[in-house]
Amino acid sequence: MTDQPATPQTEVSQADLDAVEAQLGRPPRGVLAVAYRSPDGTPGVVKTAPRLEDGTPFPTLYYLTDPRLTAEASRQESAGVMRPMQARLATDAELAANYRDAHEKYLRDRNAIEDLGTDFSGGGMPERVKCLHVLMAYALAEGPGVVRLGDESVALACEAGLRGTALPSDWPTTEELGMPDYYALASES
Repeated sequence: MTDQPATPQTEVSQADLDAVEAQLGRPPRGVLAVAYRSPDGTPGVVKTAPRLEDGTPFPTLYYLTDPRLTAEASRQESAGVMRPMQARLATDAELAANYRDAHEKYLRDRNAIEDLGTDFSGGGMPERVKCLHVLMAYALAEGPGVVRLGDESVALACEAGLRGTALPSDWPTTEELGMPDYYALASES
């Protein structure tokens, strides 16, 4: 698979902040940029400051805001998709290396803004699969190839009917990614 470029991150406008507030049902905090826009131009992922305006550390660099995407990430988590992802992470050296590399990149990118002095990145990286919301946001912000398990979560979301609406039409398919059927594996465990 050839890595596709990520959606260019854009300056955040007041209209973007208003849209994100409507999506979240509360004022957004620490937004630096729109890191991913859905095909209709709606913010889907925001890049956030490592420290909020009140000084509170906020280590989540990419935050999923589009309700269609957050609902799908929650649906995948509820269906048990993280269990077989975690099992695969423990047995697939190439996948584990990608996950470690994604973790290191996440830390470098966040620390370039402000170093919080922590090695926590997000989503459970580099050893656990803990939050598909974070992994999906990271994959969408960076584009395919950076965080494989995030790519796979986005591919599952495409199969769930979000391709071309909340997600890019050209995102790699589950077949192109060569990924297992996580839903079947989750039901077996």
